[in-house]
Amino acid sequence: MFRTIQRNIMLLLAGLAITLASAGNANNISVTNVSLTGQNVADNYTFVRFDISWENSWRTGSAPNNWDAAWIFVKYRVGNGNWSHATLRAADHLAPEGSTISAPEDNSGVFLYRSADGSGTFSKTGVKLRWDYGIDGVVNTDIVDVKVFATEMVYVPQGSYFLGSGGTETNHLYSYPTSSSSYLVDNEGEITVGTSTGNLYYNISSNSGDGLGPVPASFPKGYNAMYVMKYEISQQAYVDFLNLLTRTQQNTRTSAALGSGVTSVTNRYVMVTLDAGSNGYTTPERRSGIRCDAVIHATNPITFYCDLNMNDIPNETDDGQNIACVYLSWADAMAYLDWAGLRPMTELEFEKACRGPLTPVANEYAWGTASITLNTGLTNGGTASEISSVSNANCTYGNGILGPCRGGMFAKSATTRAQSGATYYGILDMSGNLWERPITIGNPQGRAFDGQHGNGLLDVTGNANVSNWPGTDGLGSGFRAGYWASASVIIRMSDRSDGAHGTDRRRERFGGRGIRTAP
Repeated sequence: MFRTIQRNIMLLLAGLAITLASAGNANNISVTNVSLTGQNVADNYTFVRFDISWENSWRTGSAPNNWDAAWIFVKYRVGNGNWSHATLRAADHLAPEGSTISAPEDNSGVFLYRSADGSGTFSKTGVKLRWDYGIDGVVNTDIVDVKVFATEMVYVPQGSYFLGSGGTETNHLYSYPTSSSSYLVDNEGEITVGTSTGNLYYNISSNSGDGLGPVPASFPKGYNAMYVMKYEISQQAYVDFLNLLTRTQQNTRTSAALGSGVTSVTNRYVMVTLDAGSNGYTTPERRSGIRCDAVIHATNPITFYCDLNMNDIPNETDDGQNIACVYLSWADAMAYLDWAGLRPMTELEFEKACRGPLTPVANEYAWGTASITLNTGLTNGGTASEISSVSNANCTYGNGILGPCRGGMFAKSATTRAQSGATYYGILDMSGNLWERPITIGNPQGRAFDGQHGNGLLDVTGNANVSNWPGTDGLGSGFRAGYWASASVIIRMSDRSDGAHGTDRRRERFGGRGIRTAP
């Protein structure tokens, strides 16, 4: 849950003036003490230096042989211009002792994580990322604002896994002809879909897919290593995203009418849609607390904030910043992922991220058992310490809470997978809370997806513009693992009741989560 800390420090380094700020995303992740150092005016680069810390970090050399990490990226603007995505070097970063930096070749950001086994709070001072500002068109005399963002990810190693639990889930994947037989994925090659023995298959319907194929080799299947967001996109994360867009882009990425010329806003809970009820725009329906002021400038970008407690004081401790962001359309979620340099996951990657290499358990949930305990109440509601009032609850579903909850709130110290609701790899809230929205294998639009990542930039209207991503209509996407009002059978890991039923509506059940293919 991105948590922006404005610091407004003006530095002048060899003619390059930088105003600095930092931002982060929970589990209480923070980026502080941002500065610039080691500027090279001849080669037009500098280092962005900062400190970083987050709680409940880990690295383990035993099963599941993985770690959590921070995905870190930088935004900048020249003068009062629009915000852009900084080009970070694919190498030459400086990681403090005890940490490792891994950078993808597209220069969009870096992963930072433990270099040795350990667990608990992970804090590092003096991380240095090389920003090649000359490639971005910035010159030494420009006045530039810089923001550093970090979000928690979980590493999912390369390896084989099974699709389908062998249970009775609706439209689940299986190895033809026996619906109780799981399908083994042991490489990233093309997968044949059909009714010959050993093919991947599922029951055909308008909601589950056309039963056609193949699933191309370029379609990400989850065999290769990847990083998955530890939590769903939070409301503070989406606020920070909105606050770096142009006014036109902000209008596209919210439900309220906030286009140029609007100066008075009554529908201030800007993500809530009309079908939320007669008070849908004036109250935080379904715990959607993203808001703007009643009086806004006619053309300038709007400043959004969280105000779940409805007292007109922005971003108080109980204003829901860490609650999963609800009312995201498909296009909203894809715009956010493009802006952050991430991408959507596929439904095959979803099952790998949940089940890992384990033998499937019939009708299992994301935490690997067929048992579930309903969350029916909250303690410290809306705060960073929001937890279930049911001590052994591990999932938000079945109208126990009329809206989504804080990301990862079931993960407490010394908890098992089942107690925390965690996947095999430690990813949280993959069953219940808000729908997961992966790319489907059930139609041509989904099967065309080839795993390209966002480049940090949106089109002028505020839409993602990555080729081979499903379009703004949502065709090519589907739903997995239910939401806060779903019946327990719907939130099972392998259920595909709506596996290919993509839509672009903003609804009280839709959120988002992103991933990246590992460098």
